[in-house]
Amino acid sequence: MTVIKVFEKPKLKNPIFIEGLPGVGNIGRVAVGYLIEELGAKKFAKLYSEHFFPFVMLHENYQIHLLKNEFYYWKAKKAGQRDLILMVGDCQSLSTHGHYEIIENVLDFLDGFGVKEMFTVGGLATGEIEDKPSVYGAVSDKEMVSKFKKYGIDFSAGEKVGYIVGASGLFLGLGKEHGMKGICMLGETSGFPIVTDPKAAEAVLDSMTKILNIKIDMSKLEQRVGEMEKFIKKIENLQRKALMQISKDEKAPVEGKEQLRYIG
Repeated sequence: MTVIKVFEKPKLKNPIFIEGLPGVGNIGRVAVGYLIEELGAKKFAKLYSEHFFPFVMLHENYQIHLLKNEFYYWKAKKAGQRDLILMVGDCQSLSTHGHYEIIENVLDFLDGFGVKEMFTVGGLATGEIEDKPSVYGAVSDKEMVSKFKKYGIDFSAGEKVGYIVGASGLFLGLGKEHGMKGICMLGETSGFPIVTDPKAAEAVLDSMTKILNIKIDMSKLEQRVGEMEKFIKKIENLQRKALMQISKDEKAPVEGKEQLRYIG
């Protein structure tokens, strides 16, 4: 079961959908989360699913936090801008089946707003710390290459990696079946475990804000990453413990299981 609970039904004109969920370097979560804050976007819906990890977090030792994804909207302020629907969240699906179910639910939801274009954000792991990370792009429509190449996006991602695991890739693939065109923006990052990469997030934001014709203050990004990282690490640690417990309950050793390494 996957549920999208709507608080408000905003009236949007030809909105672009932007996804930023946790993954390698947590680039999507950080970049889109920061964009939401700087734009003052308004939360209007949340998604929770049985395909997320089966636990709730505890804040201040007593307050529970249910794992979820959240939707925000922002309305264009001037000519050359577009209305936006932005999605961030605590986690992605625990299972392959769950990825497909959740994303199809979100795409059906977006159909109701007339979404025809999407940006997804993820990380491309290089194994090295990058001083000036590049932004790589993958698209669901070839015409988008010429449209976005001028914004400093390198479209040779296929030479470095043959696939994109998780939401940032599946949204584009399944979105095409819904008549939506999309670009996945991959920030170049080390890919080290539980390392949030602010430089890669800034590189992605630089390209994205130029495309969207939006200006935001980047000076607080480093500080905000530090705040986000503490929460993200807590979730990742709990997920690791939960996965070990699930594997133990299934009587299957964790080390023997194939682990998905998220790019998106």
